[in-house]
Amino acid sequence: MNTNSFIEHFAEAIDIEASRLSTQTEFRHLEEWDSLAYMSVIAMIDEEYSMQIEQLEFKKLATLQDIIDYIEKSK
Repeated sequence: MNTNSFIEHFAEAIDIEASRLSTQTEFRHLEEWDSLAYMSVIAMIDEEYSMQIEQLEFKKLATLQDIIDYIEKSK
């Protein structure tokens, strides 16, 4: 998976500048993070990576790298 591409997709999903994000970004600490952002990210992952992350699994993820690793591991 291309990390920069993932960050771009994530940024677009929550309507934020990608330049504010890195793999170490703790997304729940972002000012823009709310339930709508969560749903947008879940939808983006489903659309772009053809996979679904259960809510209980998603709660275990803290950084963008955690999401990337989860997607790569689940392929």
